[in-house]
Amino acid sequence: MPNIKSAKKRAKQSEKHRTINYARKSDVKTAVKKVLDAVAEKDIEQARSLLQAAQAKIARASGKSVLHRKTAARKMSRLAKKVSAIEKPVA
Repeated sequence: MPNIKSAKKRAKQSEKHRTINYARKSDVKTAVKKVLDAVAEKDIEQARSLLQAAQAKIARASGKSVLHRKTAARKMSRLAKKVSAIEKPVA
């Protein structure tokens, strides 16, 4: 347990950031799962709109350093690829 005032404050801030980061990461996972469900159902319109929302959440998490920028780019790329695959099926 911290004894110094600044250490107490830092511990409080760390806990606050941890909960915010956890919520943000969970939000990203939920958004990704919704897109994947729409892709599985082959619902193009819903998949597109959910993809846009998911990309916004991923980009925000990346900007807040919750996700590494390359991890965020990879997630967005793979989601976009899956959505475009149902738009034009490969023969």
